[in-house]
Amino acid sequence: MKTITVNNNDSGRRLDSFIKKCIPRLPEPLIYKYIREKKIKLNGKRCAFDTRLIENDVIQLYIKDEFFCSDNGGLLNFTKADKPIRIIYEDENILLLNKPAGLLSHPDENEYNDTAITRIMRYLYEKGEYVPQNENSFAPALANRIDRNTTGIIIAAKNAQALRILNEKIKNRELRKLYLCVCIGEFGEKSGILTGFLEKNKKNNLVFISKNKAAKSKEISTAYKVLDYNNGLSLVEAELLTGRTHQIRAHFASVGHPLLGDGKYGRNAINKKYGSYKKQFLCSYKLVFDFKSDAGELGYLNGRAFEIKDVWFREQFNKL
Repeated sequence: MKTITVNNNDSGRRLDSFIKKCIPRLPEPLIYKYIREKKIKLNGKRCAFDTRLIENDVIQLYIKDEFFCSDNGGLLNFTKADKPIRIIYEDENILLLNKPAGLLSHPDENEYNDTAITRIMRYLYEKGEYVPQNENSFAPALANRIDRNTTGIIIAAKNAQALRILNEKIKNRELRKLYLCVCIGEFGEKSGILTGFLEKNKKNNLVFISKNKAAKSKEISTAYKVLDYNNGLSLVEAELLTGRTHQIRAHFASVGHPLLGDGKYGRNAINKKYGSYKKQFLCSYKLVFDFKSDAGELGYLNGRAFEIKDVWFREQFNKL
């Protein structure tokens, strides 16, 4: 028999979800079977799979040793990540990072070690704020993500409660995310709200925008304000009123104003007229905490705004 004591970061998690995260080698069907057969108990008693855990609960596991990882399960792979990170803000609950272009937010099938989240994990590990051996199921996590070749603010949670609150606030649109971008062409109106319907092609990692709703499309809204014009280009502030994959890039392209440097939704022939760029002129440059309801432990952030002052293309815009 093995026992696991629930800590603060595990409190509030469902039992089945906790077991899946804590013992990844245990097949999901067996989790429910073992709970039914009392091979998994909570505080020495029969329990339900959807029981919410409380700090200091003790889970007894009468299961084979083969399901428990004999190594660290790859948890320490983050120590191979590069060290440099640009921190915009940090406290005991969250960290705001300025992600550079070219860096993935999360690991994928091609890159596991060096990503935004693994750099953050290494940073917190070396500070002594994250000790994997002391955690059953939690690791520092991102509450949002941005495209690989987009720069800007991403939000990391240092504990499970902060992550739950951030996820809820993002879902309820209580965090405002503003982007700075350079678009090709001049807008007829200096400000407005673009609407449409977005459909994603996962196979090709592309999205398509249309005026009419289709079976698999989702409604989108993008607010914009033109800040300046120069040499056939527009410096634009955009705000996501809905948050969809490639929304800003595809939305502006659909109305004839693709982002400069965007080879996926723009035109390379036009991009080359302004220079050789391998990344779109897009930065998630401002974040505003605009809570409409109780934010619990993160209430102190309400009303605060954080901004990247030195956006890489802001001064360059007038020289294009």
